[in-house]
Amino acid sequence: VQLQASGGGLVQAGDSLRLFCAASGRTFSELTTGWFRQAPGKEREFVAGIKRSGPTYGGKGRFTISRDKAKNTVYLQVNSLRPEDTATYYCATTPRSLIVSSLSNTEEYDYWGQGTQVTVSS
Repeated sequence: VQLQASGGGLVQAGDSLRLFCAASGRTFSELTTGWFRQAPGKEREFVAGIKRSGPTYGGKGRFTISRDKAKNTVYLQVNSLRPEDTATYYCATTPRSLIVSSLSNTEEYDYWGQGTQVTVSS
């Protein structure tokens, strides 16, 4: 499975962004998918996840994960961006079905995209 993340950029606080994760080699309905982010000097942290069957988890209110079967793409909608949201955002997948408590564990994911940079100015 190869993942391609895109949609990041330089935005102002309060703006919204939609991040994209495209997959080749498998369809997302066969994969558990998560969005993570990593700021400089910090550990990679879980943002949101979507199971193979469709239920979503995480999101922290301002983040919404969704999936388009026809485009084989997973999205992360990020609203009301804050400077502290500045990070590289990664999508990751595994063909395994994960329990909810495992969705946030980076070690559970087998494939990672290259990341897309989001920079939020105040």
